[in-house]
Amino acid sequence: MKKIITITLAAALSFTSCDSFLDINQDPNSPSGSNVNADMIFPAVEMNIANLYGNMLRIPSGYFAQHYGQNFGTTNYLDFSRFEYSAQRVTNVYTRFYTLCLINLESVREEAAASEEWGTYLAATVLRAFTFQVLVDAFGNVPYTESLDINNATPVYDDGLTIYQGILAELDDALSRVGSGDLVCTNFLYGNASSTNWIQFANALKLRILTRMSDVENVQSQLAAVISEGNFPAGDIAFQGIWANESGKANPFYQEEFATYFGSTQVNVIANLAIVRTMQQTDDNRLEAFFNTNGSNNYTGVVSGSNFPAGTEYNASYWCRPNATYDMPVNLITRSDIEFYLAEYYARYGSATEAEAHYKAAIDASFAAAGVTGAETIYDVAYPWNNGEYKRILGIQKWVALSGTNNFEAWCELRRLKYPAFGTVSGEELYNMQSDTYSPDLYVTGTLYTPIMVNTRLGNNKVLQRAQYATSSMDRNQNAPEEQLNEGVPVFWAE
Repeated sequence: MKKIITITLAAALSFTSCDSFLDINQDPNSPSGSNVNADMIFPAVEMNIANLYGNMLRIPSGYFAQHYGQNFGTTNYLDFSRFEYSAQRVTNVYTRFYTLCLINLESVREEAAASEEWGTYLAATVLRAFTFQVLVDAFGNVPYTESLDINNATPVYDDGLTIYQGILAELDDALSRVGSGDLVCTNFLYGNASSTNWIQFANALKLRILTRMSDVENVQSQLAAVISEGNFPAGDIAFQGIWANESGKANPFYQEEFATYFGSTQVNVIANLAIVRTMQQTDDNRLEAFFNTNGSNNYTGVVSGSNFPAGTEYNASYWCRPNATYDMPVNLITRSDIEFYLAEYYARYGSATEAEAHYKAAIDASFAAAGVTGAETIYDVAYPWNNGEYKRILGIQKWVALSGTNNFEAWCELRRLKYPAFGTVSGEELYNMQSDTYSPDLYVTGTLYTPIMVNTRLGNNKVLQRAQYATSSMDRNQNAPEEQLNEGVPVFWAE
């Protein structure tokens, strides 16, 4: 029997209320056997992924990666700024990934398999694998093998490595069934197209998954196979060219934090001292693409964990903000990401020369996507390639490149590569709340710092390693872990 979970686009696509997202005309709230099909379900799933991944995970991840900080006088995300991600906070994200994305993708897969529409089957499998990858990266162990049985209210939690192995097998199976000219159902990512783009997406996703596994399991041969095939996208995998400057149709992050469609003018997300100073001190021209200047036309970043007191000179106009636009893409995997993964592969297993070439190509791609020049300033001067320190160089440069494109992946990669590392200066030294003294010159380029009033369960000089398990699962599922894992316990690929 086909399993359909009601998709309310207006409610599902933002923290705030939205109107119909991109005018999907069929009503998914009135499903029937005759009008529910892949062409209807798949675009709605994509928009839920765009919102969950490109907004509801982007915001906390930007704080955890110290790309973002909280504006003074507001407290919306002050907990994120202090490296906290509570079970209550994350429940909405966790639940929607399962109910609005995974269960509906399984319906598409079942329909496509029954009619042998292998292009659509591959596309649904790719987004399913992508979604499970994100869940593992955010939580660690989550339901997988029993997760989509609607008759089972207490699915077991599978370990992250098992899930990664499972989704790799699913991708390989789907790839074995599809031909390059097979058609794919209506979708926002590539439009009504053949499976060619989705095959490349699958390969790029395999590259990411295998790279994340590479410190835990010997996957060299699997990496070599997908790299040897070389069938990766030439550009970014992103929801782009589909947004409009209207309520319910804009980029979800922009609509959440920057639009005034709902009458809100509150400023929450601002730039963090760490990323701003690092880019300033390395003459990185991407700064002007990733962040806007403040009211005085300067670049200034706030300190994590702080909530500046009323009356301070450090008000909203003092800080710069992320450069967000209604039509900005929701990036899933960029060309820069792919080149960084290739650089890591060759640094680990192959040629230092090849590694350097891909490292430079990654930064070139990042600069090109940002629409600025000067990439050579980074890889020839500030961070020249050193194969013996590839994790440090890749970690810092990924952190910078992702600050304007994909904050969730930045949080993942700094946990895995262990860079940027913590410096010797604390948040309390960077900003003394009692004396209202801001000392940005103490910051050391390319490092993290302990936030002011940091999460006490985590402690000093530690990155938040995972979200707590969602309250919805902990309260209802007897197979959920008895106690919350400490947020300092890494997911499997960061151990």
